[in-house]
Amino acid sequence: MKKIDEDILILAIESSCDETAAAVVKNGRFVLSNIISSQIDLHTLYGGVVPEIASRKHMEQINQVVEQALEQAHVTLADITAVAVTYGPGLVGALLVGVAEAKAIAYAAKKPLVGVHHIEGHISANYIENLDLEPPFICLVVSGGHTHLVVVEDYGRYRILGKTRDDAAGEAYDKVARAIGLGYPGGPKVDKLAKEGNKDAILFPRAQVEGAPYDFSFSGLKSAVLNYINGCEMKGEEFNRADLAASFQNAVVESLVFRTIAAAKENKIDKIAIAGGVASNSALRGAMEEACSLNHFHFYRPSPVFCTDNAAMIGTAGYYEYINGVRHGLDLNAVPNLKLGER
Repeated sequence: MKKIDEDILILAIESSCDETAAAVVKNGRFVLSNIISSQIDLHTLYGGVVPEIASRKHMEQINQVVEQALEQAHVTLADITAVAVTYGPGLVGALLVGVAEAKAIAYAAKKPLVGVHHIEGHISANYIENLDLEPPFICLVVSGGHTHLVVVEDYGRYRILGKTRDDAAGEAYDKVARAIGLGYPGGPKVDKLAKEGNKDAILFPRAQVEGAPYDFSFSGLKSAVLNYINGCEMKGEEFNRADLAASFQNAVVESLVFRTIAAAKENKIDKIAIAGGVASNSALRGAMEEACSLNHFHFYRPSPVFCTDNAAMIGTAGYYEYINGVRHGLDLNAVPNLKLGER
């Protein structure tokens, strides 16, 4: 990585799902502003994110959050070094709003444009509050749409060890939450209810993928929970929702932690980080911290505000892409199924 003598200010934009966000990040590690306009209350009415509604709300909010980010950072577009934006993966309509905004700003202000991978942004969130963290390290990315186990070999260079074969961890949380009447968003509500239950009350399966020790599968676990609920209803028996939530969460957490620790040992890497929306889950954070302590690994995790979708993480990832020479033209398009490591 080349040495940079002057401060680099990245204006970052994130709109991959249901948060409209903008931030200004200095030198990849220092967040000068981080504005997030959430649509959770709106989508709660429908039990999940409605893509068309999300896109329209992004269009309503995008100019405002960019203006607020610049104002809170006490900078103007003239001070900005480059514009970074999430261009995939995500909901295509939502992504297009952010990409169009970033291209318009880059063109009007004559600034370089840097497209950022959403998962790379989540991984990079760990750099914001951990100034000592440098690659290589193992990162577990867990969110509503993604579950990846990654070796971060260098800034912007990743090797995927494993990923989900079906449901992402966060997706399983949402489906189980809906099944037991908790509503949307499911992750935080299951986590809260699980604190009142016995995690060993119900033995749910921990799936193993043959020939792929670091891949994940949560579809069978989700089905086992639904079958348990249906079985109780058919027999006219009540079940303890807190015990069910705690037992389900325990199965998810054990699967995530076991593979992550195994990957760190096999790759001889003593630094482990977590990222993504589910990384704010209290059970996962506690179990991973305990496992890292037992194995003498260093453990890193972002604050919850940097776990969920935000633009500060995109600004951090965008900084490292920028100094590595990544530039995109005004033909940059949204890529909803963009794979980690693709350009």
